[in-house]
Amino acid sequence: MKKIYFALLGIAFLTACNEQLDTIDEAGLKSGNVEKNKHESVNFELIGSLDVGETGAAEISAFDPLTKKLFVVNNTVDDDDVVLVNQIEVVDFSNPASPVKSDIIDITGGKVNSLHVNNGRLAAAVEADTKTDNGKVIVFQTDDYAVIAEIEVGALPDMVTFSPDGKYILSANEGEPNSEYTIDPAGTVSIINTLNNYSVKTLGFSRFELQEAYLKRNGLRIFGPGATFGQDIEPEYIAVSQNSKKAWVTLQENNAIAEIDLTLQLIVKIMPLGFKNYNLEQNSIDASDKPKNTINFGAWPVNGMYLPDGIAVLSNNNVPFIFTANEGDTRDYDEFSEEQRVKDVTLDPTAFPDGVNLKDDANLGRLKITSTMGDKDNDGDYDRLFSFGARSFSIWNGNTGKQIFDSGNDLDLQAVTENNYDDDRSDDKGSEPEGIETGRVGNKNLLFVGLERVDGVAVYDVSNPVKPKFLQWLDCGDAPEGLLFIPANESPSGKSILVVSSEGDGVITVFSTI
Repeated sequence: MKKIYFALLGIAFLTACNEQLDTIDEAGLKSGNVEKNKHESVNFELIGSLDVGETGAAEISAFDPLTKKLFVVNNTVDDDDVVLVNQIEVVDFSNPASPVKSDIIDITGGKVNSLHVNNGRLAAAVEADTKTDNGKVIVFQTDDYAVIAEIEVGALPDMVTFSPDGKYILSANEGEPNSEYTIDPAGTVSIINTLNNYSVKTLGFSRFELQEAYLKRNGLRIFGPGATFGQDIEPEYIAVSQNSKKAWVTLQENNAIAEIDLTLQLIVKIMPLGFKNYNLEQNSIDASDKPKNTINFGAWPVNGMYLPDGIAVLSNNNVPFIFTANEGDTRDYDEFSEEQRVKDVTLDPTAFPDGVNLKDDANLGRLKITSTMGDKDNDGDYDRLFSFGARSFSIWNGNTGKQIFDSGNDLDLQAVTENNYDDDRSDDKGSEPEGIETGRVGNKNLLFVGLERVDGVAVYDVSNPVKPKFLQWLDCGDAPEGLLFIPANESPSGKSILVVSSEGDGVITVFSTI
């Protein structure tokens, strides 16, 4: 199927930006500063792998070019999701084709959720034993694993990252409720100043409550039972600008992105992402897992909520291009679940005159939707249908929140082409794009999109961000979670490396440019 992108190209100011994309890289550096590897191939091949553990292991990896060590989360769990192993695996990565486990860093308390490295320091986000309590960020030396600092942050720190200049460590503290939904901590972002004795400032979102009505009209979701605005916000993943002045954080369950000014240490704005129309040909989806192993893409009267997980940023001509992996997520707890299937709800006969047919299992009947939206006139039936995730990656203007590009159904179609598409997930979130990473290879900006339910990574050339070009499919381990790009100038091999961490089987796979 021809990829239809032109409908999303109507932003006039980008024309001037596009003309400069070959002369400015992601750091805003003129190409006159000739890169050592500017002629490097953009094609990747599998060169190695390492089995770290079992289910739950190998969720996230971080690389230290000073010691040539790879640090990998190992939270191996049993069939009942009980944590059996809670440690950071240290891997000798001096030969990327043959990584070898060399040491471990034991972690006390809850699970490690994220890792990042900067200038010989390893930051680890660690949740509390009781996930609704405040967690911590632990900073280690990468050579001897000595603890440099241990900083209390908000509840359930889910992602940690250094700013490129190393001045800040940022933690996205998701603040999920307990299973009974009786305790719901505020979602927050912690900013740790590494130059000021690792002092911390934790930012909440309650001040945006006055904007709630406006934000919800534009696609923000605030819906947790009994939750305040600040409690309902759930930060997921963070990207920091190359100049270390701004950051953007996905608010996954809330269907939004927040912008943070790091100089002011202030959350500047919340940008709702709106909804995706699956009734357009370029957005057509396979909406059912029945009949089994039958793949049937079609246009349907359904709206996709972007609900992004991973986020990355590339800047060009002072415009930050924000990339999101639109995974989708649901609130599904013992005492509250928003999940419904279309066949189990009442459809408004005016909005859905073919409602009986739509509710057939082979059509929309099996599709999972939210029970928290869609009854526009509060009469007990659904006037609109909202499903989880957008089965795509998107590019947004980080200054305005306007969408520049969406990949439509291309990720799912690429999975079908590769014979990797999992039809059992058609009624849920499709290929489920989760992780996203950018990297500069030669004179090209590349985008890597990890697809959790089809065990692959889709590689795109995004040098022109309004016209991404699919380059390659990479098969990896089960349920890829973390993507780590190592540029050629930091790589032990002198070639660009992509490390894919897969939590389904605990395997990391290593790809190198050819």
